[in-house]
Amino acid sequence: MSLDPTLENKLDSYVDDHQDRLVGIIRDLVRIPSENTPPDGSEETCQEFVAEFLRAQGWQPTVYELRDVPGLTAHSLYGEGRNYQQRPNVGARRKGSGGGRSLVLSGHIDTVPRGSQPWTRDPFGGEVAGNRLYGRGSHDMKGGVGTNLFVVEALKQLGINLRGDLVFETIVDEEFGGVNGTLAGRLMGFNADAAIISEPSFLRICPAQRGGRTVHIKLSAAGGVLTEGKFPAGVIDQLRHLLVKVHEFAAQRRAKAVAHEMYAGAVDPVPVSITKVFTSPWGTKEPITIPETCLVEMFWQLMPGEKQEDVDREFSAWFDAVLSSAPHLFPPRPEVDFPIRWLPGSSILKTEPLVRELSECATRVLGKEPPIQGIEGPCDMYVFHQGFAIPAVLWGARGGNTHAADEYLEIDTVVQAAKTLLRFVCGWCGTQ
Repeated sequence: MSLDPTLENKLDSYVDDHQDRLVGIIRDLVRIPSENTPPDGSEETCQEFVAEFLRAQGWQPTVYELRDVPGLTAHSLYGEGRNYQQRPNVGARRKGSGGGRSLVLSGHIDTVPRGSQPWTRDPFGGEVAGNRLYGRGSHDMKGGVGTNLFVVEALKQLGINLRGDLVFETIVDEEFGGVNGTLAGRLMGFNADAAIISEPSFLRICPAQRGGRTVHIKLSAAGGVLTEGKFPAGVIDQLRHLLVKVHEFAAQRRAKAVAHEMYAGAVDPVPVSITKVFTSPWGTKEPITIPETCLVEMFWQLMPGEKQEDVDREFSAWFDAVLSSAPHLFPPRPEVDFPIRWLPGSSILKTEPLVRELSECATRVLGKEPPIQGIEGPCDMYVFHQGFAIPAVLWGARGGNTHAADEYLEIDTVVQAAKTLLRFVCGWCGTQ
């Protein structure tokens, strides 16, 4: 990709001169809560802000309810169990003058909830301290959405007319394996020759995502009375046995899974994690009792190309072996539930023009080639790849405490991400 050096300098100077504006847009987004709490969510107010921002730039956004999208619930990628009342998507297309390639700038407006962990910063304050901007969603991914809005505004302020169409969207319900919002955008026609999803990729170009599978396991005490001097098996005995066996499942996964080329350098390309364990509420306001039930959440990740039937079969065989190895511990069979849809891994090739040309732009901004590798977890990118054959990558800034208390965005890297994206939009779509 080749841009006129004068235009490159003009674009970079604009970003440098308007860093406060970029940070201000992101802070505005962070200050409007848009938490996803399945099956519900509270994205509407933030989406109204996005739509009004676009109107101020001369765009004509479509604000639409998912229930009004033709063919959405019948689509094979649609997931049941969500409520979309007052949770609209926003989509907009700025037609180019012709002769250029089109591009989607996509991002999810929903965030995970604030959570019950204590924050030292206001989760919806958008506080800036040094190089960090704090708040829920600052990193995942209002930093990316704000960058996309900044690019839209920059094009207007600079008087740049693109040859190819530029499409902007903010979708709802990406967290917790939602992705119906992303699917709705595709069915509404907000598509293009390629897409950049502004997830926080830590200034890496990520053409691949891992898949993910989540299971909830409910352990229950056997019940009964003291027999032959022994109490019946309790949930803590069951939990201890299960946790030991999880290591065996992780080792089995590592031995059998073939690492995709985008994850060739990963220490563990298919990690297995216990993400939650719950027996009873904590604290001195709760009576001290022996728990009768224990809830366990287990999450494991998958390589692009792994199929759901194979993954589920592997888990079921392992879980059956766990129970049969200690039948005295599990007189009542534990209950098993999959609370989040199947999320497949997905990838495009490094040789795609999208990957190659974005890398060229990033190299000139960063002064070195950005890593090109798969992101560490699942996301909604597979909808573009597998459902609609649209080349898509993840590109965004660095940050930390994602999905945790005191989430933050690194400001200097969001400036670099914005410079790269603005250059790429102009080069990919072409300018008059």
